[in-house]
Amino acid sequence: MYTSRRTFLKKSALAVAGTTLFSGELFAGRRANEILGVQLYSVRDDMEKDPLGTLKQISAMGYKYVEHANYVNRKFYGYAPADFKKTLDDQGLQMHSGHTTFSKEHWDEAKNDFTDAWKYAVEDAKIVGQHYVISPWLDENLRKNTDELKRFLDLFNKNGELCQKSGMKFGYHNHNFEFDTMIDGKRLYDIILASTDPKLVAQQMDIGNMYGAGGRPLELLKQYPGRFELLHVKDEIKSSKGEMSGYESTKLGTGVIQVKDVLDLAKKSGTTYFIIEQESYQGSSPLDAVKEDFTIMKNWGF
Repeated sequence: MYTSRRTFLKKSALAVAGTTLFSGELFAGRRANEILGVQLYSVRDDMEKDPLGTLKQISAMGYKYVEHANYVNRKFYGYAPADFKKTLDDQGLQMHSGHTTFSKEHWDEAKNDFTDAWKYAVEDAKIVGQHYVISPWLDENLRKNTDELKRFLDLFNKNGELCQKSGMKFGYHNHNFEFDTMIDGKRLYDIILASTDPKLVAQQMDIGNMYGAGGRPLELLKQYPGRFELLHVKDEIKSSKGEMSGYESTKLGTGVIQVKDVLDLAKKSGTTYFIIEQESYQGSSPLDAVKEDFTIMKNWGF
């Protein structure tokens, strides 16, 4: 059954809420190599039914890297962190990034500290091999008041400090609302970028989600050079589903986004993580879709 991205993220955030020194040299070394991976949300139904079999097919396509979107009750797709790491290793896969929603429930105001549930999320990310812990959502009640929003974004910076202690980096991933939401005359996405320290908080630009809300990836790369360490690689076509401001994802190179131009500029701007995500398939199976996207990316020089 299809689960909307919004519903999935809200459920994931609630699930998490219920439950070495940072090396600059090490992190710089990671950035020296381009990473081409796939967001496993692209094949979410397959991962739910048969995670091991799906990972085997992903590996057989030629992928070496995956990104998760399923961390519930201290498990990745039903696996304990160490077990999922071994499962990935057995298939020749690595998972350097993953999506786990950080919300207000993960900060204990009385203790002035993160909750144990969030500390476990960071700890488990380290065990499974992540370099980035990425939050892909911002609650609606935080999108109304500048002062409250900035207080929450300061927790993003504190998250960066927390992740650095385990040799990782905290990150944020956009959807569409960041581009059509204005707070005190300022675009929400601009406030997010202005209020987060790039040394502590990485930005993962989803080049497709923003399109229907007026966001343009080429303009953002020029406006904020060097800010986007990771990209979600997508193309978009008009849609009646209404999930992303009237657009849905499609096969790379067939929609309205100048994907190849975006990727070329992103490389020049320092982006090293390129994660394919396709959430709608226009009749293709999800596995066939990400296989074709991988071939297109390889033909583009990745």
